[in-house]
Amino acid sequence: MRAQGTESPDSGKPDSGKLWIVATPIGNLADWSPRAQETLRDVDLIAAEDTRHSAALLAQFGIGTRTLALHEHNERDKSDELVQRMREGAQIALISDAGTPLVSDPGFRLVRAAREAGIAVSPIPGACAAIAALSAAGLPSDRFVFEGFLPAKSAARRAQLQALAAETRTLIFYESSHRIEESLSDCASVFGGDRHAVLARELTKLYETILDGTLADLSVRVSTDADQRRGEFVLLVAGADAGDAAAKLVQGRRVFDILRRELPPSRAAKLAAEITGASRKALYDAVES
Repeated sequence: MRAQGTESPDSGKPDSGKLWIVATPIGNLADWSPRAQETLRDVDLIAAEDTRHSAALLAQFGIGTRTLALHEHNERDKSDELVQRMREGAQIALISDAGTPLVSDPGFRLVRAAREAGIAVSPIPGACAAIAALSAAGLPSDRFVFEGFLPAKSAARRAQLQALAAETRTLIFYESSHRIEESLSDCASVFGGDRHAVLARELTKLYETILDGTLADLSVRVSTDADQRRGEFVLLVAGADAGDAAAKLVQGRRVFDILRRELPPSRAAKLAAEITGASRKALYDAVES
């Protein structure tokens, strides 16, 4: 029996196409809801980030619905095709390799195209690594910023972190095993080694680990323990103290005003941010406003 208030893909009109956004488990398969499984059984097609990866999950739950690959390299081209199918009445589900689609995963173009075409889009909620980590981190959760994956190259990574140095909300990042050590080091360098942070690894899986401490502490623990460099990571960093952020901005604007007499505004803002720890964007925006 279907739960009250839920809807199945086959419960609407025969000619009413729809796009279902279906979350999949991030590790523990017991977290997958019956509604999500039922939806994937009933739709006409499943658009998956990696059909080979999804095949094992679908087979384990006896879901034989046909799949189609939808990833960052073909999403722009495939979206028009899928929208046309839904216009003709097809029910299509979108899944990613793990977790909630569109959260650092493909799908944005398809969802936007479907909505622009007047096609109904409905989410089937479930696991999301960022939210799962935030719920267990013990950091302020009333206001937070999700930044996804940091740039692969150190210079670009540090520049992005520098722009967030004065952010007072909790910061959430995804990171891979082969970059977690360098990213922690850059975070400690830019935000300060004493900034409080939490590193969640392999959430809901057998070797789940949630480390709590300063960025300097976490950097040392990860660099000295190879096991803590394996798997998938969510890094949460406490926001800057509001008083410190305001003080840095005042100092940054003073330095910026001096530098811009000799340099272009963008260059002056970058240097002032590096010198004072203030947000480069905030400094640049001040002169633009």
